[in-house]
Amino acid sequence: MPDTRYIFVTGGVASSLGKGIISASLAKLLQARGYKVTIQKLDPYLNVDPGTLNPYEHGECYVTEDGAETDLDLGHYERFLNVPTSQANNVTTGRIYRDVIEKERRGDYLGKTVQIIPHVTDEIKRNIKLLGSKKNFDVVITEIGGTVGDIESLPYIESVRQLKWELGSRAMVIHLTLVPYLAASGELKTKPTQHSVKQLLENGVQPDVLVLRTEKELSPDIRKKVALFCNVDSRAVIQSIDVSTIYEVPVKMQEEGLDEIVLEKLSLPINQKPELKEWKLFLSKMKNAKKSVKIALVGKYVELTDSYKSIIEALIHAATYHEHKAEINLIQSESITPENVVEKLGNMQGILVAPGFGHRGVEGKLVAVKFARETNIPFFGICLGMQCAVIELARNVLGIEKADSTEMDYTTPNPVIDLMEGQKNVTDKGGTMRLGVYDCKIKKGSLAHNAYKTELVKERHRHRYEFNNEYLSAIEKAGMTATGINPETGLVEIVEIPSHRWFVGVQFHPEYSSTVLKPHPVFMSFVSAAINNEQSN
Repeated sequence: MPDTRYIFVTGGVASSLGKGIISASLAKLLQARGYKVTIQKLDPYLNVDPGTLNPYEHGECYVTEDGAETDLDLGHYERFLNVPTSQANNVTTGRIYRDVIEKERRGDYLGKTVQIIPHVTDEIKRNIKLLGSKKNFDVVITEIGGTVGDIESLPYIESVRQLKWELGSRAMVIHLTLVPYLAASGELKTKPTQHSVKQLLENGVQPDVLVLRTEKELSPDIRKKVALFCNVDSRAVIQSIDVSTIYEVPVKMQEEGLDEIVLEKLSLPINQKPELKEWKLFLSKMKNAKKSVKIALVGKYVELTDSYKSIIEALIHAATYHEHKAEINLIQSESITPENVVEKLGNMQGILVAPGFGHRGVEGKLVAVKFARETNIPFFGICLGMQCAVIELARNVLGIEKADSTEMDYTTPNPVIDLMEGQKNVTDKGGTMRLGVYDCKIKKGSLAHNAYKTELVKERHRHRYEFNNEYLSAIEKAGMTATGINPETGLVEIVEIPSHRWFVGVQFHPEYSSTVLKPHPVFMSFVSAAINNEQSN
């Protein structure tokens, strides 16, 4: 679309201020006004994608429908907008440099000396504008990862400078900074914001809007001071005060008039102010919930909650729609033993065993699965969690002592979980798993069918190992049923134990598809079972 508008969101002073949430909130407000909006994330690290990053490094790896391994902020984008993202919505420096080098090797630059400017910046600009042209978006919001002043971010800031010059009034910059409160003096300090904007100006970029993160209300005098020192309209100094949930941010940004000042600066019609009825109803249910549902999230990366961001948010969505608060207890799987499992999990209403890779913490997950199965506590296993459910049943019900996954023990004589056939000759780790959306045919009358209300669904995957169908007959005789199958490959996608109160394992990642206005049906069913578990007890 030739008149697509571009909004660039940069950050200063400190990382983790919430550029992704501000971007998603603004996009939500513009979408509510009838504009077709998308968001992309530019990450300054040299990894081609975050697929090979340890979750402790960068939080969870979010998978799009087209199979891209992307930054976790894309999960926020989808949860707020209820619109799928794609490979084009996440670009890394590694991908930019890879593409530039490939072009140089092909001779595309006709013998020119390849440099950061113009070749790398041109490639960045091409990726930014590509997203706007592909699907005729009215507005593309581009979040620049990192903090202004980082050496890694310089090519992106330079690209923004060039695009602002090239696009004129069709481009603008929102700069997110921190206004810290010094308890010793009882003052809010604007100097970090001033220095951050100065750094941006040294790179040739003048911000159009400032969003100031703060834990205290900003007085009119502080806003005027920031506006004066940073060359922005005082109306364009927006307060982003700390809130109890990220889902309040769009409402707060609407109260601050962020969407109106943005539309004004982009010369777009402001139209009628949206009421955000469904969004505010969700918030009301969340804030007014009187009861809680206690869910154990068992995983090996629990020290960093971002490692399970989508799962946590999906549980919050489902609990809210059931008018409960989600009391999520993150439990380190390595800490669970047969001796302490009652102490750690005995008072939980539901147990969710999380996905992951490698052998660390798996024995604790198997103990958790066994406890849930034997005590009739609602159980939900995702990806590796589902595989653990199969291994546990094979060992403790079928009596196959050395039943295992070849991921954990490649010499196991009983690989109930095995490397996928298509993965056996794969050596590269990045972007080579079974990724993206695949079909799943669901058995009528199953828990999954009752949740989805349909026989065919599409879900996102990220795995190398699968249920070994050579053991399917024995597993089903032991009481576990395959209720979801990929119709093309025969891959087992869902397992259930019909005699159990609620026991479901899924090979895919349903958490990626849960949004604020459309909670995932399997999470809804699991949380409902957990709530009923308390009532029956």
